[in-house]
Amino acid sequence: MEVLPNNCQFEDTVRETPTTSLHDYDNAYQDFSSHSRTINVALIGNPNCGKTSLFNIASGAREHVGNYSGVTVDAKKGSFKHNGYTFNIVDLPGTYSLAAYSPEELYVRRYLKDETPDVIINVVVASNLERNLYLSTELIDMDRSMVIALNMFDELERNGDKLDYKLLGDMIGVPVVPTVSRTGQGIDELFDTVIKVYEGKHQDVRHVHVNLGRDIESGVTVLKEMLKADGYVGRHFSPRYLAIKLMEHDREVDSLIKDSPDADRIFTERDSQVTRIEKMRNEDITSAIAGEKYGFITGALAETLEKGNKEINNTTHIIDTFVTNKLFGFPIFILIMFAIFWATFEIGAYPMAWIEWGVEQLSNLVQRLMPDGMLKDMIADGIIGGVGGVIVFLPNILILYFCISFMEDSGYMARAAFIMDKLMHKIGLHGKSFIPLIMGFGCNVPAIMSSRSIESQSSRIITILINPFMSCTARLPIYVLLVGAFFEKHAALMFLLIYMTGIAVAMLTARLLRKFYFKADETPFVMELPPYRLPTLKASLRHMWGKGEQYLKKMGGVILVASIIVWALNYFPLHNEQTTIMPVNEITDDSVINIHTDSYLEMMGKAVNPVMEPLGFHWRATVAALAGVPAKEIVVSTLGVLYTGSDDANDASIKTRIKAPNPVTHTPDFTSASALSFILFILLYCPCIATVTAIVKETGTWRYGAFAVIYNTLAAWLIAFAAYRIMLLF
Repeated sequence: MEVLPNNCQFEDTVRETPTTSLHDYDNAYQDFSSHSRTINVALIGNPNCGKTSLFNIASGAREHVGNYSGVTVDAKKGSFKHNGYTFNIVDLPGTYSLAAYSPEELYVRRYLKDETPDVIINVVVASNLERNLYLSTELIDMDRSMVIALNMFDELERNGDKLDYKLLGDMIGVPVVPTVSRTGQGIDELFDTVIKVYEGKHQDVRHVHVNLGRDIESGVTVLKEMLKADGYVGRHFSPRYLAIKLMEHDREVDSLIKDSPDADRIFTERDSQVTRIEKMRNEDITSAIAGEKYGFITGALAETLEKGNKEINNTTHIIDTFVTNKLFGFPIFILIMFAIFWATFEIGAYPMAWIEWGVEQLSNLVQRLMPDGMLKDMIADGIIGGVGGVIVFLPNILILYFCISFMEDSGYMARAAFIMDKLMHKIGLHGKSFIPLIMGFGCNVPAIMSSRSIESQSSRIITILINPFMSCTARLPIYVLLVGAFFEKHAALMFLLIYMTGIAVAMLTARLLRKFYFKADETPFVMELPPYRLPTLKASLRHMWGKGEQYLKKMGGVILVASIIVWALNYFPLHNEQTTIMPVNEITDDSVINIHTDSYLEMMGKAVNPVMEPLGFHWRATVAALAGVPAKEIVVSTLGVLYTGSDDANDASIKTRIKAPNPVTHTPDFTSASALSFILFILLYCPCIATVTAIVKETGTWRYGAFAVIYNTLAAWLIAFAAYRIMLLF
């Protein structure tokens, strides 16, 4: 065995008897019969390590896996059975360490403190061990029951490297299991190992000190003994871990120790030890401890890792030469987005036509078989017209989500954030804020939640407030409907312009907020660019269908209920037959209009429409926009209800109906000018209720939620008005 440098020696014979543990350290090897048949497992690891993939394949969940940090912003919980045990598994946010600086670090620390899982699965990227194992050393300091999942092991093998993972596990006292979570390789063995660790039967499990050097170790020992004497302080973490964090001036540990009766004496001793060490080493204590831990890792890998001769990440380097290039990076991003929108519209048009035909046939069947009456009208016009008007756009949404999922899983989205960093700095943010904005193209709610990963409070709030301008998929059916009806020849370009308009308004808003409300507070942009990975078709399809399933559930819930309500408001009060019987030669446009004002919905629309008429809105468009306040999906279903029911239009698609002349005004309700105005208004106006709730929750005040409603609606009105007037000129 190679002789290691002094600062890398393994004190694997040194054991301590900690005062606390995961499920009672002192009885870690108690008889199996006393154990529960349920094991609580926490997944912990760096961003991009594959935790969520492992979580998905183990629990059968469909959580989104993105190849950049910030996707997992909260603990995701799942449950499954394996070898007679029920596993409750929690996917914690990705974090590089267990300091208390970033929201992710603080969340993981507090979870381990409050929830105390039975076994920790530390997910480590096999091809980047030196960086990933730093977090492992901190978990070893905690002295928790743990198994290391050596994930993406196939990448290590492709690089030509060889790792003696069994020897590595023996050295650090933690079982190591190679896995490939995207394919499921090694997952069963991983959870078999978790069971052995839980039962106290795994031979590799032992407590190993990560040697920090004689000078630091002496200080740690003194503080550790003082902390052991305080039963309250050592209740949740091992005294050694607390002593190390105390020397690093960790805010959470300092706050914990303040409640101790011996707080003053402990802090005085800490300051004395830190001063001594920093004078000896001529560097700050945090850097000294980090250096010793990396020395420990280097020594372990020197014993167990044999590097191959293959050039590592050669493909990644070649691709990055183009996609992160200052000259080509941004045009490539725009081209990719254009291609996605083209595929969404052009390819999606075929299955969309099939579904549209099926909805029409179903509606015709109801019209033929059911007797006339209110029930028939509700089913044909309310349910089929409303829900059917939305379900036809399912293929477009599935295609968009498949493309976005593929880009995220491949590692390209991290590059998109990188190339946008310079532009983001111009509006007072940085590239890390671009990730939640990109996520907003899917849904604004989880995108707003992902802003927690932004360290700067002002940058986080600005990112939250501009996120609703990112066009979520709930708005997509509106674009498909109106772009297909009025701008079909330039559909992909129109889609790109719509999305870019949202981005432009978001950037302008961020600039205004930074200039007039928030002080300049830019944080240096440091973001990992993970290697490119070819996503599996199974993973991309699973993510795509997961979103499609959510869409279908929403159609069976909120959209169905909303469609019935809209139909009822448009149906009642029942027409007064006496007032509608008049000689043909006496019927005028005004009398026809009066006949049709029996509808509650029309009354509401006309009451509000004076505000919206300058945008080119007919009262039906105004009603649809109002209906979209709770959820944007309701806009299309409302139009479906409002433009369904005329006898001469039963066989026509909703695209045909909205372009047909109004029997009262003799002109179409929508023109290309009013359609563009309507699209831009729906793109920008007040967020849905779920998004407003997320804004209030994440910012901690209702004021920001009110700001989003008022400011966004005013901005939407002004931009839609300008677009309408400009279009009229042409």
